[in-house]
Amino acid sequence: MDRRRKWWWAGLIVVPLVALAAGTGDKPASAPKPAQGSEKTSEASAPQKAPSPSEKVVKTDEEWRQQLTPEQFHILREQGTERAFTGKYWNNHEKGVYRCAACGQVLFSSDTKFESGTGWPSFWQPVSPAAVELHEDNSFFMTRTEVLCSRCGGHLGHVFPDGPEPTGLRYCMNSGALTFEKKP
Repeated sequence: MDRRRKWWWAGLIVVPLVALAAGTGDKPASAPKPAQGSEKTSEASAPQKAPSPSEKVVKTDEEWRQQLTPEQFHILREQGTERAFTGKYWNNHEKGVYRCAACGQVLFSSDTKFESGTGWPSFWQPVSPAAVELHEDNSFFMTRTEVLCSRCGGHLGHVFPDGPEPTGLRYCMNSGALTFEKKP
């Protein structure tokens, strides 16, 4: 069985069982609270003046719901996960940068993207350590490291210690949490 199919089958079996046992689907008890500040952006266009990484974006759930698609809201604000091999960027091979779909902050470069066989876009490092925040996630009877956008607190995915060199890390991100800006 090829690597992609093996991961797909594991996801079909394990994820629903864990979610059923937890009784919460893929939504933990509470979403992370974003830090202070504000800046409005739309998914369809990049921000006119992007806030600096030190400027935090804070919005109410209602403001996020107006800005994001239902899938983006579920992933970014409710810590959801898209199904493997369904996101628009898992198989993207174009050169460019990946931004947070909520606030527009640049998070990852195509230069660090690799084929993990998991069905989610995977990177071996963010564009800068300051672009993301890492938090311990103890949901679903396991300990993982959650990856959040450092500007808006949006849930992006998780990082695992099974990636390629030079870092050995696999930042496993949700396509729904990202937008892609192609290099000219």
